[in-house]
Amino acid sequence: MNGTSVYRTGSGMIFRVSQDGQSYRAVETLTGSGWVKAQPGIVGLRVAPDTVRLSARQVLALPS
Repeated sequence: MNGTSVYRTGSGMIFRVSQDGQSYRAVETLTGSGWVKAQPGIVGLRVAPDTVRLSARQVLALPS
């Protein structure tokens, strides 16, 4: 997988993961001031049962 994917947890946290092949380049969370670097462990939330991957339309609707 290459590129960036954006997710929303069940508690409402929005995070994005940038990936280059099998390596993660960046993990960021969306805060009131924009995207900020996050702890790498957040990547594991992608597989949580209440986390969903956002569609392109949903991502475009997010504040930049």
